[in-house]
This record gives sequence, C-alpha cells and structure tokens, in this order.
Amino acid sequence: MATDPDRLRRDELAAFLRARRARVDRAAVNMPPAPRSRVPGLRREEVAALAGVSVTWYTWLEQARPINPSRSVLEAIARLFGLSAPETDYLLRLGGHAGGRMPEGGATALPEQLRHLLESLPGPAFLLAADWSIVAWNAAYARLYSRISSLGEAERNLLWLVFTDPALRELMPDWQAQSRRFAGEFRAAVGPAIGTAGMSDLVARLSEASADFARVWAERDVETFSSRERVFDHPTDGRVAYEEHKLVPLDAPGHQLVLYLA
Repeated sequence: MATDPDRLRRDELAAFLRARRARVDRAAVNMPPAPRSRVPGLRREEVAALAGVSVTWYTWLEQARPINPSRSVLEAIARLFGLSAPETDYLLRLGGHAGGRMPEGGATALPEQLRHLLESLPGPAFLLAADWSIVAWNAAYARLYSRISSLGEAERNLLWLVFTDPALRELMPDWQAQSRRFAGEFRAAVGPAIGTAGMSDLVARLSEASADFARVWAERDVETFSSRERVFDHPTDGRVAYEEHKLVPLDAPGHQLVLYLA
C-alpha cells in the first residue's frame, strides 16, 4: 500500500504537539498545579485558551486532521510550549511553513572533484546523503571505523549504524549522549520528509531493531548540528579526540561533508 506523505507529516505534527504539551511547566505559564490524578503538562482546553484558538481546532491538530494551521498560530503554540529555535523550526516545517521537502536521495553520482577533496583531507571524513546514507569516505575514516569498507550499501546509514552496530558503540565512549543527539539532529534535518517512504521505513526498521532508538525517537527531541568535540576509543590508537564539522557542498545538493579535525 502506498505511503501518504501528507498523512504521515500530520501524524508526526500531532504526536510532536502531544509530546511537547505534556512537558510544559504549568507554573511557567501561570497555571495552577495539575491534580495528582492528571498527567503533567497542559490540557488541550488550556492550550487553546492560552494560544487564542478554539478547543475544537486544536484538538483536530492533535488528531492529525487535514487542516492548515497558520504560521502565526504555530509560533504562538511554540512560545507557549517554550520550544527551542530548532524545535520551533521543526514545528513550522511540519505545518508546511518553512523550507521544502528534503530529497530522499541515497548513493547518487558525486562530482569527481568532491571525491578528490574528500580523499585529500588528512583527518577522517565522509559524505552523507539526505537520508544519512554514507556514500563516500576517505582512508582516515576507514582507519577510524574499519567496518565501513566491508558493509553493504543498505547497511551504510549513519543513524542505523549508531544504534545497531556494537563495534561503533564500543568506539564511542560517550555513546549514550551522542546517540541521543544524532536522533535529534536527524529529526531536525529530515523534517516533513519523514513522511516519505524511505525515511519512514528507516525509522520503522530502526525502532524494531533497537529499543534504545525506539525510546529516544518517541521522546521527539529536536537538535540542529553544531561543531563539537568527538572522542573515540580506537582499538590501536587508543583514545583520540577530534573537532567535528559539517559542510554542504554546493555541487552535490542534499549531501553533507562530515570531517574531523585533530
């Protein structure tokens, strides 16, 4: 049966709103504490009153009804829920108000010059497609993560490997924090494209294969990438530290160059 991207986008919007509504600090929005018998956060009626919309309309949003929320209303809800900038952007994109649909692309043809650049970098580096497939890498990355060269194309997805490959988990001493961050960054990068067949299939397979991923994904955290230190426990070189950066090559739309500086 064909996947309906718009329906999946609305489902994700509804689930994201429900998850964030439950996290609202009632005191921060001048509401009295909830009775002990109630779940934390705000009721739908309270959200509607504080955001200036009807209860029916907001309920329809959380029921994934085919309605078109305005940008101003979604921004009001974002402020009410105390969403961060990445979370607000994610909410707006789910509502159809920011950015375009992200391509599903996997291993498409890459400019030869981009491959030359990748190979010339002294530190570990690799290219990510829009769906986070690892489509190319240099010798330094193959030394850091030796399994990359032996994996089949279907397995070479960064999110999949982070949550399912024991060897990569052992390589990352801070796996708990980093894996959670990867999930949030993937959600932010994919946005409404989560409704495409390839993306939804990846999430479904990962949720089945990894209880850790299923739990983290259900929390619906959103993070944008920022350059940071990455630490690895290499079986030969011991503990090594890099500064991680991401660049977007203009001649390879939908791809990201991930590079590590010593």
